[in-house]
Amino acid sequence: MFMNRIKNAFTGDQKAFIGFLTAGDPSLDKTVKLILEMEKAGVDLIEIGIPFSDPVAEGPVIEAANVRALEKGATVNDVFEIVKKVRAVSEIPLVLLTYLNPVYFYGYESFFSECKACGVDGIIIPDLPYEESHEVSGVCEKYGIHLISLITPTSEQRIEMIAKESKGFLYLVSSLGVTGVRDEIETALKPKIDAIRKVTDTPVAIGFGISRPEQVAELSKYADGIIVGSAIVGLIEKHGDDACKYVYDYVKSIKEVC
Repeated sequence: MFMNRIKNAFTGDQKAFIGFLTAGDPSLDKTVKLILEMEKAGVDLIEIGIPFSDPVAEGPVIEAANVRALEKGATVNDVFEIVKKVRAVSEIPLVLLTYLNPVYFYGYESFFSECKACGVDGIIIPDLPYEESHEVSGVCEKYGIHLISLITPTSEQRIEMIAKESKGFLYLVSSLGVTGVRDEIETALKPKIDAIRKVTDTPVAIGFGISRPEQVAELSKYADGIIVGSAIVGLIEKHGDDACKYVYDYVKSIKEVC
């Protein structure tokens, strides 16, 4: 039976640190090196963004990374090649973040069979509403890929419904709006986590806007994991081909607080 690695990210005494980067930024080869460097620094699970021309949930930092990767010709097949190269040397849990359009045009069966073949553990599709998730959830299950559900600040009336059917981990969105570093995480998250805990033991990871150690320390008190994206992507944008050291140091500093 296909064994999913996501559960390995949520074992042990520390909370899981989940890092995000965009495939192909600054290059395909550097993406592989950055993933392995993040693993060495202590990240527990990595989200790999598939470059897309209309990433509606992304703020300017990650949107710009999508543009840079697409301008260099990054494709869905390139992302699968990145995963294969990582899998040759690592068993770190890997989750793809993409929009429904690329998956639809690749073909659901072809896409998720390739995910299984190369070693993907899960997928996040921000523009796939829960009510329409059956469109892909059955194919995901067939190939052992966890479809990660998102709970947003506007999901209040549907929290328990979404949580009951969750796989892998639940992505709890901290704030309204798009991704991006925020000075303050204002949404009252603990009541949402309490509601989730009533119906499932699926781990809960908080994302959107988190970048500073003090934010991580506070949110780690009641979440099972912390997701950081824009801060990492911003370092990659700033340092380009030389980003590995800076990303390593940043990830290490955040993991120490988890």
